[in-house]
Amino acid sequence: MRKIILAVGFGATLSACGNWVNLTAAGRLVTVATPTEVTSCRRIGTSTANALSEIAFVERGSSALQAELIDLARNEAADMGGNRIVVESPITDGRQTFGVYSCLN
Repeated sequence: MRKIILAVGFGATLSACGNWVNLTAAGRLVTVATPTEVTSCRRIGTSTANALSEIAFVERGSSALQAELIDLARNEAADMGGNRIVVESPITDGRQTFGVYSCLN
């Protein structure tokens, strides 16, 4: 019985650890775009977002990891003066690269 309670508690703890990144007010204004959507925008630079790909030896779900990386990149893009990000690499070891753009519309 004790093992069941520990397993349920551990599972609940992991599920509560979905996305640990909070978007800033400025980060909320940054959107994810495709390369064709930023052809008339000015490229500002690159953001490389890093997040934990596993917690306590348990692999994180790819959708939770992707959401966290995007939120990190949106926050950084806002700090750089951008309003669009474009995914430029696959997730590798919890790391992903994004292009940062400033678009008029």
